[in-house]
Order: sequence, then structure tokens, then C-alpha cells
Amino acid sequence: MAMASIARRKATSLLSGQTSGVFRYSLSLSSFSRSFASGSDENDVVVIGGGPGGYVAAIKAAQLGFKTTCIEKRGTLGGTCLNVGCIPSKALLHSSHMYHEAQHSFANHGVKFASVEVDLPAMMAQKDKSVSGLTKGIEGLFKKNKVNYVKGYGKFISPSEISVDTIEGGNTIVKGKHIIIATGSDVKSLPGVTIDEKKIVSSTGALSLPEIPKKLIVIGAGYIGLEMGSVWARLGSEVTVVEYAPEIVPSMDGEVRKQFKRTLEKQKMKFKLTTKVVSIDTSSSGVKLTLEPAAGGEQSILEADVVLISAGRTPFTAGLGLDKIGVETDKMGRIPVNERFATNVPGVYAIGDVVPGPMLAHKAEEDGVACVEFLAGKEAHVDYDLVPGVVYTHPEVASIGKTEEQVKATGVKYVVGKFPLMANSRAKAIDDADGLVKIIAEKETDKILGVHIMAPNAGELIHEAVLAMQYGASSEDIARTCHAHPTMSEALKEAAMATYDKPIHM
Repeated sequence: MAMASIARRKATSLLSGQTSGVFRYSLSLSSFSRSFASGSDENDVVVIGGGPGGYVAAIKAAQLGFKTTCIEKRGTLGGTCLNVGCIPSKALLHSSHMYHEAQHSFANHGVKFASVEVDLPAMMAQKDKSVSGLTKGIEGLFKKNKVNYVKGYGKFISPSEISVDTIEGGNTIVKGKHIIIATGSDVKSLPGVTIDEKKIVSSTGALSLPEIPKKLIVIGAGYIGLEMGSVWARLGSEVTVVEYAPEIVPSMDGEVRKQFKRTLEKQKMKFKLTTKVVSIDTSSSGVKLTLEPAAGGEQSILEADVVLISAGRTPFTAGLGLDKIGVETDKMGRIPVNERFATNVPGVYAIGDVVPGPMLAHKAEEDGVACVEFLAGKEAHVDYDLVPGVVYTHPEVASIGKTEEQVKATGVKYVVGKFPLMANSRAKAIDDADGLVKIIAEKETDKILGVHIMAPNAGELIHEAVLAMQYGASSEDIARTCHAHPTMSEALKEAAMATYDKPIHM
């Protein structure tokens, strides 16, 4: 039986619950002052970190009536995501894709040029303009919501006091009844390797290379490595990805991963999997890597102009003074919290990349809102099993829920429905049909367990599946929902039909 009615009953129950206190919060909050606080005033909420988790938490706190201060060491809001991560990388991904399309696809659509070339400074300027506009936009939101903004490096001197070394060179003390740690994460290097952001770069340096390298080596075949590798491959670099594991993006569904790798190889990206980096030599004009098989064996040499270290990220808690106030961390440097984001120290909370869970900007935002709502006496919840992940290459790969391998490991009986973009009319019409949609559902109930999409704009398409899974929908619920024609979203509908019955167009 389809589960749409169940989802509707659940939604109705939640809505009716508002009157019975499910979403009620203390009316006394309305009496809080929402004016700017000086450094010595006591705040209701102090947020350390102005990234996606921190600035969202600060704005939400102010909206709920809390006197709020946000401390950010960078001097610009938005954190890694906005300044040197999600936003600038997407700007370069889009610009490089436009160049690649002009080179390889425009002629097929009857658009011809005598020549096309890259203006790298202009491309970088467009990226910087988008970052600048968005960071200033967040400052505007702080002013609108009366969030006090302190620019500087904060560290605990007590569970309710933060000493801030301001970027102007002074020092101020910020006091708060509730303090939220939202300091995000930092790039992880390799043992014995120094990232100089010139020859050996992190994702930060890869966003600002002064020229297009002839040869680029990417160490790490995860989301960031593949995205940045694809940027420079489109612009003309010979890109080789070195990965210790036997597959790229180990968290990705196996079937989708294989097709994704083939697509990247068609885009001339090369892969050396199950390969260990033994050493990196920068003594010459370029960079020389000594490699060997992960299991041991004969060594080989790989040379490049630039090496991108993309070995993951680590929670940023250095210099916060956590040990001074007794905040516990685990062996990975993360801060354990309870279901209300409270640490082991009363009055101190943590969200985003510094706590367990996906290291994603949108997850941090959800953490921030939920944490503050708990402080306001409301009910909140973040389901880490329903946080979508997206690789922003072209095509994009997006997923929600479990992979087929994960479902199989649970022993649950399941069915799989797939639909190739080659059979989707919109994808064929625009000559961009490399990809598929894959849905995994429980065999007995038809409840959706996971959805995996490889397609142009997969990051947008995935959210229909996110909403469906949030409300416990079945594949039949999606299949019986009218989708506009012609759209790529029809591929999701057809995959849903293939899961519980049969598709029409395949």
C-alpha cells in the first residue's frame, strides 16, 4: 500500500501538536533585549565561529529574542564554506564548465566560435566577487537581526567567558549564559608534508592558483579532490588522482561510483587507486611523488607542477582553551554532545564539523537552528541519516539514505529500481544524458531506503527524494506524483516506477 496518506497523517499530527506544546517556547524570551552588546555585557547566547553553523545559529538565536554575539576570527563571515570552500569552488566549477562546453559542446548546438580561450584572472575575479557579495550579505543579516559581531580569535577563560584577541590588535571579554562552539574544520595534511599553498596546496590554494598547471596531482579521491581536479582538468591541466583506497568516493553507492569514474575518465582525468604516497620532493622546479602499491611493492615516480592534498578535514578546536574548562574531545578531536548539542560542561554547546556526523555546511546549519531552538524550550531534531551529499562535478552525483551495499549488510530484503538518463527526453534534448537514477526500497513495505542520482543538477533533483524519505514515503508515492514533462525529474519518477512495478520509457 502506498504511504502518502501515512505521511499526510504524520504532517497533520505535527501541525496539530503546535497547540499542545510540541513547538512551544518560553514567552519570557520576548523580554530579552535585542540591541547590540558591548564586550562586557552578558549575552544570552555567544557563538564562537561565523561559518554556516555559527552564523545561522546566531541569527536564529536573535530571531528568538536572545541577546546574541558571534565571534569570528577570519574577519569575514561564512566560514570555510563561503570564503575558501563551497561557494568559490562552485563558482570555478561553473566557470570551467562553461569553458569546457564552449570547447566541446557548443558546436553540436549550432553555436560556433573561431576560437575560445581562458582568461584566468577574470575567472578568479568573478569567483571573488561572488564571495565578497555573500559575506557582506551575512553582515547585513547580522545588522538586521541585531546580532553583535566581534572580529577576533576567541578562547575560553571560563564556561561563561570568552577572551577575544581582536583583529585590530586589542582584547575584549565576551560573556554569555550559553556558549556555542561552531569553529568548523581545517584541512588535513599528510604526515611529514608541509602545505605551502604554492607547489603543495590544500583546497584553499587550489581555488587561487595564479596559472593553469600543466600537470596536477590530486591526493585523495573524495568529494573535494574530484571537484577541484575537474575544475583544472576542464581548464587544460593533465590531472592524476592518487587514492589509497581501491575505489573513489568510498561512501558512494558502488554501482553509481563505477559509472561516475568512467565518466570522469572520459573527461581525461586519470586515476591511480590502491596507491600509497611514500614521499613528496619539492627540491626541483616541480613536485616529484614517490608511490607504491597500498599493499607494498615496486615504487614508481610521478611528477607534476602542483600537488593538491585532499585527504579530508579535521575538527578545528586548537587554541580554544577547551582543556581549561574541561570540555571533553574524542580521539578524532571531535566534541561529544548529547541530543541537545550540550557538551559535558554545563552552558557550553557544540555544533557542525566539531561534533560527530557529516562534515557538511548544510548539516551544520541544521545543527545551529536545532541547538538554539532547544535553548528556547522548543523541540528540534536533526536526522543525520537524511543529510544529502552532493559531488558538484559534471554530471553531479547526489545521494540520500543508504547505499545498496549498506542495505544488503543489514539483511533487509530490498528491491532496486533504476532509470538511465539516456531514456529521459529532456536529457536527450539538451544532449546531456550521461547518468542514472537508482532507488532502493524495502521489499515488503516499499519504503524508500536510499536514492542515488548521477545527472546534471543532481544536487537539485535529490531534494524530492529527501522530502519523500523525511515523511516515510514509498517508491509508489513518487511514481504516482505527476511530474512536469519534459524534465529530468521524470527520471526519478521512472526509477520509482521501476522499483515497485515497471517504468514506461524503458
